[in-house]
Amino acid sequence: MTNVILCGGSGTRLWPISRELFPKQFYKFKDKLSLFQQTILRNKELCDDFTIVTNHEQYFLALDQLEEIGIKNFRFIIEPAPRNTAAAIALACFDAKSRKNPEEFVFITPSDHVIVNDIHYRNVVKAAKDLAKDDSLILFGIKPLHAETGYGYIEADFAYFNKKSLCETEMHSYSVKSFKEKPDKDTAAVYLSKPNYFWNSGMFLFNPEVLLSELKAYCPSLYESAENAYNNAKNNAFSVRIKLEDMLNIEETSIDYALLEKTLATKVIPSDIKWSDMGSFDSLYNESEKDSDENALLNFADLPDSFINVNSKKNLILFSGRTIAAVDIEDLIIVDTDDALLISKRGSSQNVKKVVEKLKEMNSELHFQHLTVHRPWGSYTVLLDSAAYKIKKILVKPKAKLSLQKHYHRSEHWIVTSGTALVTVDDKKILLKSNESTYIPIGSLHRLENPGLIPLILIEAQVGEYLKEDDIVRIEDSYNRID
Repeated sequence: MTNVILCGGSGTRLWPISRELFPKQFYKFKDKLSLFQQTILRNKELCDDFTIVTNHEQYFLALDQLEEIGIKNFRFIIEPAPRNTAAAIALACFDAKSRKNPEEFVFITPSDHVIVNDIHYRNVVKAAKDLAKDDSLILFGIKPLHAETGYGYIEADFAYFNKKSLCETEMHSYSVKSFKEKPDKDTAAVYLSKPNYFWNSGMFLFNPEVLLSELKAYCPSLYESAENAYNNAKNNAFSVRIKLEDMLNIEETSIDYALLEKTLATKVIPSDIKWSDMGSFDSLYNESEKDSDENALLNFADLPDSFINVNSKKNLILFSGRTIAAVDIEDLIIVDTDDALLISKRGSSQNVKKVVEKLKEMNSELHFQHLTVHRPWGSYTVLLDSAAYKIKKILVKPKAKLSLQKHYHRSEHWIVTSGTALVTVDDKKILLKSNESTYIPIGSLHRLENPGLIPLILIEAQVGEYLKEDDIVRIEDSYNRID
């Protein structure tokens, strides 16, 4: 069985710690493991290999985190544009069909969910695999613990009156009567009172040929465009790279709308595993350990906590290294990052995405990236940003190199602070060591490489009238970033 991991995300619901270039599944909130890494490790005993569906920017983040936990049996499908879950799942099924035994199954999971009760989880996945042998499309329904307005619901066609834990009874799948959108609070309370309503976990298990057959019957245009995109892709043993034009021809819709609400093959398997999609700061508060004042304190920077509490309780506070003092506050969410501060009432965090919408209207980069931006060759951190100049700290991994490139609107000064840099400027190559520098004129063809065995760190000063990241013309690139 292949675990297909949907690893996209636009960084809207947990802003400002989550952003488009670094969404929440890659953050290491606790245990020094990201949600993406936890997903991999949770499923490695259940699955033979992994297929990760992601975009080009997040591909390198995922690759680094797979290396950290020693996982090697993986493959990527790289989407050049997001088209929702129907496209991602269809492409993964075409890939599985082309490479696997037709009797094999795929287990679709998001990359950013929190799941505990490992034994119960393994049991329900194994049961779902058995139940899918009759050509059913198995959905995982989670028994609601409270009247949640942030999740979609599945109405099962049964009345479940057994008072035992669902994981302690014989496991069955049931026909799906209907799918319900995220409800208001009163409707969610009604769903909670009924035994046949379940949270829609976004996890599925089925034979890929069954899924494709149903998709061809109920949504033929999406089937055909996804098949065409897969057949035209750059395909090798390690990855599948979809072409942009082909990707944009696939209808942008969810797998629920495209197929699962229409087909009679859909069934739900109930489960009471402890689950959260970590889709809001309220979810994060609920899943976090609390101190004696019921404050949840989380450090997402690798720096010491510094929290001063004066009569404050039931707050979620996320640190980035600065001291935070709370005086007589209650039921608040405080998220402190290097370049943005979020303050919200608990219970209102579903509205954080409205902040992101306003940032986009303002043409602010705060919705898009952090001050530290990860690249396949390493990372850079913006230290100072003004209209006429920008200063960055650049880290290049050992043996890595940036693209051969040029800029039309800025010159650059590079000062090495640690390691060794091999610099190309037009037809010259220069070797720089710590405390040595060079100058890159506007329009010059240049490249930065780290030939050494330790990270290269340098300070870059950009000077010019236009200093945005899109002022770059790549001539040669080791990471397939040339259109």
